[in-house]
Amino acid sequence: MTFARRSLVGICLAVALVLVGGAASSRSVRPAGHPGALADFSVRLHTKLLKTGDAPPSDELCRSQGFPCYSPQEIRHAYGVDKLTDAGTTGTGQSIVIIDSFGSPTLSSDLATFDAGYGLPAPPSLTVLSPLGTVPFDPDNGDMIGWAAETTLDVEWAHAMAPGASIVVLTSPVDETEGVQGMPEFAALIKYALDHHLGQIISQSWGATENTLFSPEGQQVISDFEALYARAAAQNVTVLASTGDTGSTNYDLNFDLYPYPVVGFPASSPLVTSVGGTSLYADTKGNYQFETVWGSPTGPFGYCGAGGGGVSQIFSEPLYQHFVWGPQQALLGNHRGIPDVSWLADPCQGILIYLSFIPDGAGWYFIGGTSEGSPQWAGLVADLNQYAHHPLGFLNPLLYPLGALHTGFNDVTIGNNADLETTVPGYNAVAGWDLATGWGSPNAPLLLRRIALSGAGG
Repeated sequence: MTFARRSLVGICLAVALVLVGGAASSRSVRPAGHPGALADFSVRLHTKLLKTGDAPPSDELCRSQGFPCYSPQEIRHAYGVDKLTDAGTTGTGQSIVIIDSFGSPTLSSDLATFDAGYGLPAPPSLTVLSPLGTVPFDPDNGDMIGWAAETTLDVEWAHAMAPGASIVVLTSPVDETEGVQGMPEFAALIKYALDHHLGQIISQSWGATENTLFSPEGQQVISDFEALYARAAAQNVTVLASTGDTGSTNYDLNFDLYPYPVVGFPASSPLVTSVGGTSLYADTKGNYQFETVWGSPTGPFGYCGAGGGGVSQIFSEPLYQHFVWGPQQALLGNHRGIPDVSWLADPCQGILIYLSFIPDGAGWYFIGGTSEGSPQWAGLVADLNQYAHHPLGFLNPLLYPLGALHTGFNDVTIGNNADLETTVPGYNAVAGWDLATGWGSPNAPLLLRRIALSGAGG
């Protein structure tokens, strides 16, 4: 998946090439997969042109235009990741594996500009591997543009949370869209990563609606992925996946939203830690104020999408979700519920990425969606792995007891994740775990402390 309003776990590309002294603009990058979708989203988001050059615009400048654009330092501070990185826990010795279609032709240079703009060190290594082959990058192909931006987001912001970790990007020559399309190739890349022990964390900012995988071919895809995820757990490899940007529903094979609640795979896999979306309210120093579910109108742009969440129609409730009590347990109906955790995803309160392959020119683009949550959680896990002196592996059996103890998370209790373009009801945030934000966003120092108390630290 790549961009907003498509079938997959999108990044909502809100946006905007930044030009010094520039005026408002509705220019945006064409999405992959869903014709005309980005035009709808760009109107909704009122994309703006703010500033060009190698230096990113400040959050103060963005807020003067009516929206924040959080820096890596602000996000780290809001979630307490700076308490780790400032103490030298930066993911050193860890490798994060990122899987996408096509990749980006300017990934290395764009990351270097991103790092220089935000005062970040280069990663120990950035490796791009294409074991299934490649296809030439076409700057007029919206699918490739979208995936290149997705790859850039994944790399730049995983690195922002774990600047000491190495990054390995595995690219597929096939466009993953919806249903079975592109999924076998992604499974082959996961197998390649596990066969070659490429990293301790795998981030997946894509997916397909479960209902588009009900066919025999789709069920085989799910079976293949589940075998790989079980193998990853046995190898102490953490696997993360984004939940999507259309609230409690998602797209069918015709790229229409289902008129009833559905969820996406692989986020719904019981062997994956699924990452939902929030709207983060913090000041320009990154001081955390509060969060809501990503789903309600959140600013001058009005409605900006919704974080994926709901109940699987395929998977039974895993044992660790028995830590969910009361009415939320009843909502599960003995099935797997997602998300497990969350992170900022609201594109109306977004972050910036640097892109230089866009036909309109190089610059800083404002972006959002649960696609930003999976790689940033991957960075946090790299930091925690370093602290623990061993990979934490499959996270959910660790996270759910911590959530039940009301520690390690910023509990999000406000909002609903309904997609307002449909009549499908969403799920309300409540105290504790819920189907809108899981346990909430990370409080990194508390997570670190609980790891130490559990004897995992060293």
